[in-house]
Amino acid sequence: MALGLNKILVANTSANTSGGYLQPVSVANVGAGNATAMSNAQFIPAGTYLMLPAANVTIEVNNYTGSANSWTTLLANNTGGVLISDGFNVRANATTGTQTVTLLTVNGGQAASGTYNS
Repeated sequence: MALGLNKILVANTSANTSGGYLQPVSVANVGAGNATAMSNAQFIPAGTYLMLPAANVTIEVNNYTGSANSWTTLLANNTGGVLISDGFNVRANATTGTQTVTLLTVNGGQAASGTYNS
């Protein structure tokens, strides 16, 4: 995750390449959780992400009520959008089977190969 979202944009670059703005982040082994427990669902790492539509995966937010966890759907199955995660209260949850979801974030962890490259 980049600490700030400011970045010099370089035209005509692909994700995860020198000068590329977007960096893919994969969340693997996403299984089914339930309304009050993580079970096999996976936390989304802390950061700001673009999510493309993903079949069989919902993104859920912990709407803690004081007595138990209460997971609420933020992005429904087969939809995409923008999400912000603190690394603990946002999870990916599979509607069936075990899934992998790819999120796009700003290139905050790739080494810079030149002054304006990353």
